[in-house]
Amino acid sequence: MRRSKGGNEGEGVINCTGEAKSAKIRSMQRLEPYDPALEEQMRNLYQSLSEKARRRYAAIEAKKLGYGGISYVCRLFGCDEGRVKRGLSELEKPLSCQDKRIREAGGGRKRMVESQPQLDVAFLEIMTPHTAGSPTEETVKWSNLSRTKIAEELAAKGFAVSVTVVDQLLEKHDFRRRQAFKTEADKRVKERDEQFNNIEQLVETARQQGNPVMSMDVKKKS
Repeated sequence: MRRSKGGNEGEGVINCTGEAKSAKIRSMQRLEPYDPALEEQMRNLYQSLSEKARRRYAAIEAKKLGYGGISYVCRLFGCDEGRVKRGLSELEKPLSCQDKRIREAGGGRKRMVESQPQLDVAFLEIMTPHTAGSPTEETVKWSNLSRTKIAEELAAKGFAVSVTVVDQLLEKHDFRRRQAFKTEADKRVKERDEQFNNIEQLVETARQQGNPVMSMDVKKKS
């Protein structure tokens, strides 16, 4: 321990401590950057990783560099300190099977049927005149519209959706696939479309008047 001239022991301790701090600060400021070619490789690797892997890779590099490592890594990768610090905290915890997920649970883009409430309104407007139900089970509904036709009708209302989204809407609103029955080949019924259109008009009139409408599935027996 070096003592100052004419000073006491306490002053010598102060001087010694101050010089040690100065030496430590000087050593911490001498952060050696990586070679430019290696930095380019590191940036390419960083860009190829998932969000979670980027945080942890940046945290590992910052930890290796020590004092000033976080600032250097942020400049190198173009990320913020919060991301690196989060990666450092994650490295302190033991890895679990949940770490295999790239996104956190619930992350990612939500399905269209969940993110656009007006899509449900448009779908039900299209389906209401073309819906029939099971006489024995209230929750079972059918429609004479194909999935492609429903998608076309939704597109006309401003919702460009695929048949996959249509399937999701049908499932959400309890529409079921109707069991196909065998019919006679090449059998034709005259004015079949006119009959169904007339039934649809009668049903709509009854609904507007507040009268109940009952759907029955019957088949003529020979």
